[in-house]
Amino acid sequence: MEAKAVTRYVRISPLKVRLVMDVVRGMPVDRALATLRYMPQKAAREVARTLKSAIANAEHNFEMDREELYIKTIYADQGPVLKRFMPRARGMANRIRKPTTHITVVVADKSEY
Repeated sequence: MEAKAVTRYVRISPLKVRLVMDVVRGMPVDRALATLRYMPQKAAREVARTLKSAIANAEHNFEMDREELYIKTIYADQGPVLKRFMPRARGMANRIRKPTTHITVVVADKSEY
């Protein structure tokens, strides 16, 4: 049995989120949350938030035991890029790109593992 959670339009680069995800991929959920809690990256908070949502979905919707859950799949897709302009010298303008990310976490119980 699997449970899934998606967080969309997170204002952080997908590359930065993937670096955090690589650390917790395949871990049991309690260990992953403990690891994410002490990571200094901003992306760790967003990944932890999505993971907690997936755990809640598993417990509430499918009556799965939290102790048996592990991260089956976790990935970050690129969302839309917000384009802004900043004035520069001599009447020019530079483009500022503000990327967004869609975070997806799928948890499963160990009986499936």
